[in-house]
Amino acid sequence: MPEESTVRIALLILVMFAIGLIVVRGLGATAAETPATASPTVTVLSEDIPVTDRLVLSDAEWKQRLTPEQYTVLRRKGTEPAFCGGYSATKHHGAGTYHCSGCQNPLFTNDTKFESGTGWPSFFQPLPGRVEKESDTSYGMVRDEVHCARCGGHLGHVFDDGPAPTRLRYCINAVSLQFVPTKAASEVTAAGPTAKATFGAGCFWGVEATFREVPGVVDAKVGYEGGTLINPTYEDVCSAETGHAEVVEVVYDPSKVSYERLLTVFWENHDPTTLNRQGPDHGSQYRSAVFAHTPEQRATAEAMKAKLESDKKFRRPIVTEIVAAQTFYAAEEYHQQYLEKKGLKNCHR
Repeated sequence: MPEESTVRIALLILVMFAIGLIVVRGLGATAAETPATASPTVTVLSEDIPVTDRLVLSDAEWKQRLTPEQYTVLRRKGTEPAFCGGYSATKHHGAGTYHCSGCQNPLFTNDTKFESGTGWPSFFQPLPGRVEKESDTSYGMVRDEVHCARCGGHLGHVFDDGPAPTRLRYCINAVSLQFVPTKAASEVTAAGPTAKATFGAGCFWGVEATFREVPGVVDAKVGYEGGTLINPTYEDVCSAETGHAEVVEVVYDPSKVSYERLLTVFWENHDPTTLNRQGPDHGSQYRSAVFAHTPEQRATAEAMKAKLESDKKFRRPIVTEIVAAQTFYAAEEYHQQYLEKKGLKNCHR
């Protein structure tokens, strides 16, 4: 009987080790099990050069710069759950580049991404000089860990079971990546003279996502405006003592979208009749505001506000403040395109 128990224990240990090996290797089927296809055409960017501007920050600075999830993976070499929201979002990306979410170093192009069935974004080739690797002996085995060549942030691991032409599989944590669509860069270069418009409409995550979907909008960035403190942080603004509002600065092509159209999007995507509040969010930082960059913008906004009130489009008076644009302070990187990074839908009604 003792011998039989010993055999059972040994078999149990072997089974557990086998399961652990499957998880570490990336779960389930890999691209090596799929039929061979013609080698894909890989995009080569002009920025495909070795990194020389290394980013070195203290641990405290990284904690301030990153979300808790990003910090755990990038700085503590954690692993996110398979098939998480960030992974799901990558399945819908078109042409573009995946950057390090810690330092914006470009890492992979979308045409090197493939579906490995593992639940993590997988690529067969990084941009030259942008990803480095080192030996990882955790979990009782030897693997090749890969990290960002600029900031050293942990990305994932690389395995030799990928598709042609490299036969490699870079298994990457989605939270380590930030996707930048090609159209954003092409629109910047192809657009004529651009203009800026700045709006405060409550929590800036959803407002930014809404404006990014408007044709003619070249870029949108979340930040803080209308207060007294220089270079405020998110924590400063949340104290409601700095006077700043959470805003979105929109860069647009006037030949493709008018300021009037942007104002319409603004009015339709928040409640301009609630003072210092949007939904469950309370505080002056959530106030409804238009920061006009020109006298023409201010006049247009005031005229539209007056017409909305005369037409009684809202049951209560509009409390939106319309003032001249002030200094815009970009919010921390983890706030930029927050909903897209999280794989979430627009949080505004």
